[in-house]
Amino acid sequence: MRIALGLEYDGSAYCGWQTQPSGCSVQDAVDAALSEIAAHTVQSQCAGRTDAGVHALGQVAHFDTSARRPLSAWVRGVNALLPKSIAVQWAREVSDDFHARKRATGRVYSYLLLNRHERPGVHHARIGWHHRPLDLGLMQEAASWLIGTHDFSAFRAAECQAASPVKELRRAQIHRFGGLILFEFAADAFLHHMVRNFVGGLVKIGEGAHPPVWLKEVLDGRDRERAAPTFPPDGLYLTAVEYDAAWGLPAPLAGMPSDVFMSAGLASITLS
Repeated sequence: MRIALGLEYDGSAYCGWQTQPSGCSVQDAVDAALSEIAAHTVQSQCAGRTDAGVHALGQVAHFDTSARRPLSAWVRGVNALLPKSIAVQWAREVSDDFHARKRATGRVYSYLLLNRHERPGVHHARIGWHHRPLDLGLMQEAASWLIGTHDFSAFRAAECQAASPVKELRRAQIHRFGGLILFEFAADAFLHHMVRNFVGGLVKIGEGAHPPVWLKEVLDGRDRERAAPTFPPDGLYLTAVEYDAAWGLPAPLAGMPSDVFMSAGLASITLS
């Protein structure tokens, strides 16, 4: 039997999704809980291997099991065994040809950035921060250059293992809610550090270090060294993974962008 899961987690205490010998990853915690409920060793596979410190509101994973359990066991039972920072949101039985990563048609990432002079306290591990004022209009203009199918080598980490740097960025939107700036990116797939590198470049433009067209020049140049430094992981969320409706999985998180920061417990910042 193959089971698909929807997951959310606060990644600040973990070394990323991918299993590690030290057992410090989100996957290590999830697989341990699944294995206990299944009464055999379980190895899950996810749609997006988030980095250390990166969060998820809409991660999707699948695993195979010989155990016959009600779907509620894969939700409430697994949640009873997981750390409080990780939670299963839903479980569905799927056919054997479903694969959380390979069958995904798109992914959505959001980056939450606090834009004020003072650094965050309570939300320090769940939100990025930039102390200089940022011009929303300049960043929105620059982000428009990224939309479409491009070679995104300039925004790709050196250790990226993707077969090709060519991806289709379908949406790039930036919103301001008081002291909070929300960046949203939707694509067929993302390269390693791609979103954090987007945000790093857009912040440079927002503070006036470069004109908006500079981002297009960086994109066209395909040279990582010409781009801005990688932004910290704290404010990055895997918001949704998209699949064909035929799989019968719950729809991705709706109502964005407001649901993203409400789910993160950051609504009070919008009043700053």
